[in-house]
Amino acid sequence: MFAATVLTLYPEMFPGPLGLSLAGRGLREERWSLETVQIRDFATDRHRSVDDTPAGGGAGMVLRADVLAAACDHVGYDRPMLAMTPRGAPLTQARVRELAAGPGVSILCGRFEGFDERLFEGRSIEPVSIGDYVLSGGEMGALVTLDACVRLIPGVMGAASSGDEESFESGILEYPQYTRPVEWEGRTIPEVLRSGDHARIAAWRKHMAETDTRLRRPDLWERHSGVRVGSPSGAQRKDWDEQT
Repeated sequence: MFAATVLTLYPEMFPGPLGLSLAGRGLREERWSLETVQIRDFATDRHRSVDDTPAGGGAGMVLRADVLAAACDHVGYDRPMLAMTPRGAPLTQARVRELAAGPGVSILCGRFEGFDERLFEGRSIEPVSIGDYVLSGGEMGALVTLDACVRLIPGVMGAASSGDEESFESGILEYPQYTRPVEWEGRTIPEVLRSGDHARIAAWRKHMAETDTRLRRPDLWERHSGVRVGSPSGAQRKDWDEQT
């Protein structure tokens, strides 16, 4: 069973949204487990201090390496130990799949000005970021990371093929989706999707996925195709019928 442990100053934030929908059902069905560890329990002074002022001066407070290391050591390293921090490597779908296929994950949530760097020098902890922005703490990043992993656990998402064509699974964005009604505010579902021609539909979806990736995420397209994309500002999606 996939086992998740979150080391945090705010254990009451969990399971939070992970207790709802597919992840919550999987949790109740014991397809995965979740526990929290209160970092403050590993403080050694009477004030239960977990942070201190930055060496060299500066604003804010820094989480102490000794307290965090004690908490991490208590959990152990038989599963990957991640630390949520904007200084970490970006979380990718490929990494999520690796984590989901393993025994589970432990996630250390940062706060304040971040971690004492010696923590990463002294322990096997992987710094991870969920995006190029700053949050109040690592708990939201932990929720995102766990949701991404849990949905890949067999039996959680339902049909095993449900996620096969989603964004990032093949290195590019997913094609656009439509559903009923056929017409809404004068806009209709593309004719190709109503044609019943499965080969033509597959070709349309491939084309639209590639086009949208080039326009919206040229960085992904460059990694996927090896072709550098110029500014997409003047580029537009053409109607499929005009091109076929």
